Formats: sequence, C-alpha cells, structure tokens
Amino acid sequence: MKRAWLLLSYKIPNEPSKHRVFVWRKLKRLGAELLHDTFWCLPATDWTREQFQWLTIEIKDFGGSAYLFESQLTIPGQDDTLVQTFLTKVETEYRDILKELEQEELDLMTISKRYQMIQKRDYFQSELGKNVRDALITKGRT
Repeated sequence: MKRAWLLLSYKIPNEPSKHRVFVWRKLKRLGAELLHDTFWCLPATDWTREQFQWLTIEIKDFGGSAYLFESQLTIPGQDDTLVQTFLTKVETEYRDILKELEQEELDLMTISKRYQMIQKRDYFQSELGKNVRDALITKGRT
C-alpha cells in the first residue's frame, strides 16, 4: 500500500539559536524522522499536515524559509521500511515504560503522561503500545 508522506525542508538563521532549538524540539515532539540531513518526514494525516503547516509559518516568522511537500515513495518496500523506522522509535520508548512498570515503587502519573506523549507519535498503532496501555490500566487498578 502506498502511503502519503509529508516532507519539510527548512533553513533558519543561526542566531538567535533559540529559534533553531525551538524548531528542532518541535520536530522531535512530533516524532518526525530526519531523512538525509535535509528533509524531516511524517506520515500524511490531517493532524501532521496541520502541525507542519504551523511550523512552516513559525520558521518564516523566525526569518527562515521552509518548504512543505506531500509525496509517495515509488520503490517497492520503502514504505514498509519507513513505517518500521517510526515503529522502532516508539517501541523502544514503550519497552522502557514496561521495564519501569515492573518496579515496586511507581509514579503512575508520570509514566502515564510519558505514555500519552509517546502515543501521540505512534502513527502506526504499535501492538506494543496497546500492551503498555493495558499494563498501565492493570497497575492503576492494583
């Protein structure tokens, strides 16, 4: 199945550095994947499109330039590879939560908030994410 992907390419002045840091942090919060040092990639959804559009406006407000593309991969298997890249990132974080849930002293509120942040970047609904949700519910009942 061919998927649509969003690609963001931007340039931003070096100073003040807080603008570059702001953009970088936003891209990380969104779970965007950096492709070949020039394009940040997200699966194309209404929500990700809106987020990248807002970020494009912010980059321009910072004196930079940004281009937002929507495209499809044409070589067979590349979609699956890119999906797996996104899944690997969130599943690593989900595994960390599962390890924490094995400990006796838990801060379920903090762990739950972290889960929610990861879940926002879980664009392909990882099975491991569902397991983490179930484990959090179970721990919350005990």
